[in-house]
Amino acid sequence: MALTLIMSGCTKTLETPKEPVIDASLPLVENVRTLASGTDIGFEWTPIYNNHIEGYYLYRLEGGRMKKVATIKDKYVSHYVDTKLNPNTTYSYQMSTYSSSKHESAPSMRVSATTSGTVVKKPTVGAVEPVSFITAIADLPARVKIIWRPHAAENVEYYIIERNEYKSTSWDEVGKVEGRLSAEFIDKELQDNYVYRYRVKVKTHDGVISAPSQIVEARTKPAPKSIMGVKATSDLPKKILLSWEAATDSDFAYYKIYRSPTSRLFYSFHGKTQSTEFEDLINDNGKMYYYKVVAVDKDGLESKQPENPIVGMTRPVLSAPLVHSVKHDGRSIYLTWNGNENAIKYTITKEFKSAGETKKQSFTGIFENNFQDTDTIPGVAYKYNIIAIDKFGIASNPSDSVMITIPKE
Repeated sequence: MALTLIMSGCTKTLETPKEPVIDASLPLVENVRTLASGTDIGFEWTPIYNNHIEGYYLYRLEGGRMKKVATIKDKYVSHYVDTKLNPNTTYSYQMSTYSSSKHESAPSMRVSATTSGTVVKKPTVGAVEPVSFITAIADLPARVKIIWRPHAAENVEYYIIERNEYKSTSWDEVGKVEGRLSAEFIDKELQDNYVYRYRVKVKTHDGVISAPSQIVEARTKPAPKSIMGVKATSDLPKKILLSWEAATDSDFAYYKIYRSPTSRLFYSFHGKTQSTEFEDLINDNGKMYYYKVVAVDKDGLESKQPENPIVGMTRPVLSAPLVHSVKHDGRSIYLTWNGNENAIKYTITKEFKSAGETKKQSFTGIFENNFQDTDTIPGVAYKYNIIAIDKFGIASNPSDSVMITIPKE
């Protein structure tokens, strides 16, 4: 298979790195192959579509030690060209993968390549032959990778990549790749589960453009299936519990939860989990939120957000009791009120004045919808409020105050 190479998505540096932090769990770069020209050396390796790595480091032997000369910031790239080298010189290289924390794998096997003498770019005679080999890599997330055999002509300036969709009758230029040995292009930000067609043309330094290559096509990776059976609670104190059916995609990674205070506003990312439940802690009673849950695969693709959200609510505060009657028999005061079906008990507060001072009392653990206060004195005005309490200990607002005085004989 032809060596195929890329320049885009890379940054080229020449530096003496700090001692690398080796992570033995990271995959090694394997099958590194080279192709040399006058002052360039191209590399091809087996790409590693692993969600634990971010990209690749390329090291070159300089002064008896390996120095980093390139950071390739895309794990889907599998080609690189080291340029502006000395002609008729042998160079040695190693590669490693690196993670988001910049830890890297152990180095690859060392490879060497020798540049040739300086090449004089000769003018093109007649038509330029099209690219002889091209292929497209399918099932990549939101992207298609195109690779081809480097053209035989030494005066190639760049390659022109064109794309066509089945709904269109025209070909659109989507990129250029400079350099004869650079022969890879990754088309990004594409639709999921969609077929695209590509072809490549060659442009020489003297302005000649070749006929297009053969047409290749590839389908992008489909997004995960939508999440089903999402439910949200409405009776838990200061939290909403979401639950749903498990994802069935083989490369499932985790779930993302989006939330909005209304059904029509923007849904912002609120959390993620690998469980089929999510507990949203909310420091408020009777608070309502709208949710959408999506599945995310190992490549970061998300399932389609549902059109209709699921609504959840924290347990609302009980409505305040409504006092039904307040009366006395000359010695005791009797209160009755309308109960709340979610209340399990009541608290009564009592306020009165004695010797010019305001005093307060509370009566707790009342399980009926009535109360008899025997601790009364004729001629004293008493004010009562009733509070309902549910099984979670959440108290309602107090009822409207009621006033009563037992007349003196």
